[in-house]
Amino acid sequence: MDIHLAGVTMRYEDEMSIGDRISRLRARRKLTQEQLAERSGVSVDTVRKLEQNRRLTARLSTLNRLARALDVETSALVGQPTTFEANSEGDAPSVLALRQAVSPIGDLLGEESDAEEPPTMGALRASLDSTERIRREGRMGEIGALLPQLIRDAKAAARAYNGASQAAAYAVLAEAYQVAATTLTALGKEDAAYTAIERGTDAARRSDDPHLEAIGASTLAWIFTRQGRLEDAERVALSYADRIEPGFRSPPLELSLWGILLLRAATATVRQGEGKYDRVDELLRMATGAAAGIGTDRLDYATPFGPTNTGVAKVNFLVEMERSQDAITTARTVPGIASLPPTWRARFHVDRALAYSDLERDEQATKALLKAEQDAPEWMRYHGTARRVVAELRDRERRRTSPVTELADRLHLDG
Repeated sequence: MDIHLAGVTMRYEDEMSIGDRISRLRARRKLTQEQLAERSGVSVDTVRKLEQNRRLTARLSTLNRLARALDVETSALVGQPTTFEANSEGDAPSVLALRQAVSPIGDLLGEESDAEEPPTMGALRASLDSTERIRREGRMGEIGALLPQLIRDAKAAARAYNGASQAAAYAVLAEAYQVAATTLTALGKEDAAYTAIERGTDAARRSDDPHLEAIGASTLAWIFTRQGRLEDAERVALSYADRIEPGFRSPPLELSLWGILLLRAATATVRQGEGKYDRVDELLRMATGAAAGIGTDRLDYATPFGPTNTGVAKVNFLVEMERSQDAITTARTVPGIASLPPTWRARFHVDRALAYSDLERDEQATKALLKAEQDAPEWMRYHGTARRVVAELRDRERRRTSPVTELADRLHLDG
């Protein structure tokens, strides 16, 4: 459906509840609630409450199991914006334009690309740095407008230059593809994201940066996690982590990349269910050790790592494990939240909101969501988990007008 608000148009998938989607897909598969529960390992009571809309949210581990049993990607259950918001300034962001930049038809037909004057390497790197900053701030529309041209510019430079300049251009191209992959994943276009990361891996191998392939593997693990391919996500992250094998004298960058990959693996592992929680604890301990070895928070390839980010990850894992009170207690001890990029801070506050919501402490949950919105307002409108918890809190709110109903309006949630 299209929603028109103050001159802005956003298109969403049907604003049905998760339970509505589960019920519809279950009917297509000709499964009873009991059969779906048995296939997924989710209790019949949970399936029933979701389908009856007595529960509007569920842990991603639960959604992963249900999606697998229904043979769909997890994003098919969640419901989220599937395209960019319109903006009134500059070029309009376009999913189609981003797809065309990632997979131009000329590559398939073997056609020569239109001759373009390549930018200087200084200008190309500046464009990438600007795009990365915009991504960290969660300004999705600007990313959608800028990224196709960045990819084209980097490809033109890689074709035109030789030697060290060509390798540097491939490094920019690899990072641009990784930004494209995360952006497409955020819009539920995981298959297109996979294509972007494949091309990014090829560019990384042609580049002058030996670490780009590892950070690309982290992105690939996230794509697999979003697809519900949890074992594949865990495997790819740990495979690349093993290649780094840091020691006591390893430079901070290698410790950071190793820790990032461990956290990616743990994210996939925690969603595999209770039987893997010991492994999650082990991975988190190793990542925390790497963070302690660095001693401070870093930002490598637009990804933070250090004591703060491992603390944030621990809160996320506790939420996934449904240890809500422990998550809230741990969240109070995480150091240096203000040092994180805006989207990481916002995600931390959404996790806090989930924990408070689980405990039916709705006022605190709403305050946490408002902090998330303050940090990354546009990102909030694209984030499926944030939208789900806002919808549940709004539906529990008895007042017609309240902070959470106003937030729901700003996120363009249907009533």
